[in-house]
Amino acid sequence: MTDMVYGSNPVRVTEPVLPRWWRTIDKWTLTSVFVLFGIGLLLGLAASVPLATRNGLEPFYYVQRQAFFGLIALVVMIAISMMSPPMVRRLGVLGFAVAMVALMLLPFIGTDFGKGAVRWFSFGFASVQPSEFLKPGFVIVTAWLIAASQEINSPPGKSISFAIALIVVAFLAMQPDFGQAALIVFAWGVIYFVGGAPMTLIGVVGGLVTAFGFVFYESSEHFARRIDGFLSPDVDPRTQLGYAANAIQEGGFFGVGVGEGQVKWSLPDAHTDFIIAVAAEEYGLILVLIILALYGLIVVRSLMRLVKERDPFTRLAGAGLACIFGVQAMINMGVAVRLLPAKGMTLPFVSYGGSSVIAAGITMGMLLALSRARPRGEISDIFKRGR
Repeated sequence: MTDMVYGSNPVRVTEPVLPRWWRTIDKWTLTSVFVLFGIGLLLGLAASVPLATRNGLEPFYYVQRQAFFGLIALVVMIAISMMSPPMVRRLGVLGFAVAMVALMLLPFIGTDFGKGAVRWFSFGFASVQPSEFLKPGFVIVTAWLIAASQEINSPPGKSISFAIALIVVAFLAMQPDFGQAALIVFAWGVIYFVGGAPMTLIGVVGGLVTAFGFVFYESSEHFARRIDGFLSPDVDPRTQLGYAANAIQEGGFFGVGVGEGQVKWSLPDAHTDFIIAVAAEEYGLILVLIILALYGLIVVRSLMRLVKERDPFTRLAGAGLACIFGVQAMINMGVAVRLLPAKGMTLPFVSYGGSSVIAAGITMGMLLALSRARPRGEISDIFKRGR
């Protein structure tokens, strides 16, 4: 129907795949991802060496693993970015189904690695965190259902997507992983809002989230401890938040110098959740601002390209993927500067973690595929065809 109204230009089917991909891809976003990954390796050279030393491993053991998983993630990202929106939808639905089954099996065969939250499957040589792979799949499924609900004689896609969101949040809360649960709720809210939800309903959902927050605070010691630590006016300098805050203050504008930072020797998660503290201490505010600018560029560029998209699924799914990518980065950095409660969330493409970087590659590959430039006709084409 949209082609009848707006018209469309024929795709040059004789053009090879790679030239067509390069012509239509958002090169600014693609470059930003590669720069973020490079910054992650640079910071890993400093942040992961103390951990490797404590564990009796080679100094650059974790950097080498990050480079290995990162290269896989970039290859996966580029491969997915070549897909069409229908192929992305199929991949997302299949990925969500597999990740959901894995999430339901975690209470029985998962492990917590001594961190108090059962979030991983351990295979000895590597571990997998299903919730990381669940997020892009959930966005695709939600966008598909809400887009389908806008058609004539459509299924109740909005209600179904909300029920799925509640089920996912329930399983994440069982781990407990309230950070990922919050991202799921946020992703559903963004897609529902972009899909034309009334503001009253958004307010009701916000009220429900607040109510559940109070319930979890009263019933979960893990959740209550993190909230109390965040609300406390004093920060214990011997905690991770205390070490991170001190490192950021010490770094100043230009940093203390490459390799001269001390926070990496004190923070057990300096290479993952608090990688931005290492960046701030050794390279100063300048590098932090560069990282912020790169994430902002990716989100803004993607949303600007998606505004022109006429297909509801593509527009909804792309908006959801862009927003959860940016919000995850915001949460990670917000925790480090004590603007948000501790969440245990990685910084996409920068923090160490095989599941995290590969899942980020899948997310960004889908976003790049959905935000690619596609043939669009002008309104004048209708009159030309009518003559």
